[in-house]
Amino acid sequence: MTRTWTRPIRIALALVAALAAATVVACGSDDDSSSGGGGGGEKLSLVAYSTPQEAYEEIIPAFEKTADGKGVTFNQSYAASGEQSRAVEGGLPADIVAFSLAPDVDRLVDAGLVAEDWANTQNDGFVTNSVVVFVVRKGNPENIETWDDLTKDGVEVITPNPYTSGGAKWNIMAAWGAQLEQGKSEDEAKDYLSTLFDHVPVLDKSAREALQTFAGGKGDVLISYENEAITAQQKGEDVDYVIPDETLLIQNPAAVTTDAPATAQKFLDFLHGDEAQKIYQSKGYRTVNPDLADDAKFPVPPKLFEITKFGGWDKVNADFFDPEGAIVTDIFQDQGKSTASG
Repeated sequence: MTRTWTRPIRIALALVAALAAATVVACGSDDDSSSGGGGGGEKLSLVAYSTPQEAYEEIIPAFEKTADGKGVTFNQSYAASGEQSRAVEGGLPADIVAFSLAPDVDRLVDAGLVAEDWANTQNDGFVTNSVVVFVVRKGNPENIETWDDLTKDGVEVITPNPYTSGGAKWNIMAAWGAQLEQGKSEDEAKDYLSTLFDHVPVLDKSAREALQTFAGGKGDVLISYENEAITAQQKGEDVDYVIPDETLLIQNPAAVTTDAPATAQKFLDFLHGDEAQKIYQSKGYRTVNPDLADDAKFPVPPKLFEITKFGGWDKVNADFFDPEGAIVTDIFQDQGKSTASG
């Protein structure tokens, strides 16, 4: 049963890095507003994907109040996950990276910027969980309840571009997996994706930009992270959200870079701790700590599956998103949609 919840390269890369750096939110520097860490101490750079900004705006001051965080200040940068990963690879300074999906961290492993064993840590390197949901207009006027409802005549679907956004990849794999969970073949699942993207009029760079497009009045339904739906509600947007019966568990990683100071690891450890996990939860994320799980606020969908269902991200990226030819690449090229990564 579905439920509706009302609450709750190098020049090119350098250019991307510059663009990402232009969006930096600086906290606690000598000539910027302080987030409470005090002056004269260590400064860390956090480079993150777009959606957890509200969480980090509370987590960072909480860390700065601890003994490990005393005197520490932060520079913060938020944008699409893939874009941020490529920006760090291209030179954007980072001590801690927090991305939508693990391959965006692994890109930095290949570049020698993150240790190969980054995931051999607490919670396999993940700091938050979520699920893919349907964000709908208040009252759900189009009666969107199932994946099939997204492809009804006249329904306009908003989702970001998977060649820049990690969230978009989660959305697509949720749609694909839902078809398989319903007993459909892979050919039928591919047909479904093709039909689904016929209903997508615009492809934003990030999940947050897609939310802004939807909040601005475009589209009947937004495929997104559950936490984005909750963030929209907390900001007063007139939206509800539906958790489909068949959906995908989202797992978001964080890691320190190889040249980061020891304090960066202390901050990463803090992200796994109860205080930060409770802040993540208050912003709509599902905790990675089973002891803090809230099944009333975050019910487990009846047919929840993981990315391992499809062989993991290396196989998924090769089979679905390889720009030289893959399932989604072929669909986008047939429909004239962009497969550019920047």
